[in-house]
Amino acid sequence: MTTFLLTFAVFLLALGGMAIGVIVSDRRIRGSCGGLGNLPGMEPGDCPGVCNKPCPKRREAMRRAALRAGDAA
Repeated sequence: MTTFLLTFAVFLLALGGMAIGVIVSDRRIRGSCGGLGNLPGMEPGDCPGVCNKPCPKRREAMRRAALRAGDAA
């Protein structure tokens, strides 16, 4: 039981530290473009939550993939 309580306390401290860090940094929490859109077999229209405006890194990857697809054809 002591191990469980100690582990629970450590998790609470970590969670509290992250919460304080977000509050102090005064920034919004935001996700990355990708997530479900990066799953194999998922097309952009398959899921309503997929990012419609990809970030620059994702746009570059999409451009390279299109170039590769054009070279293969």
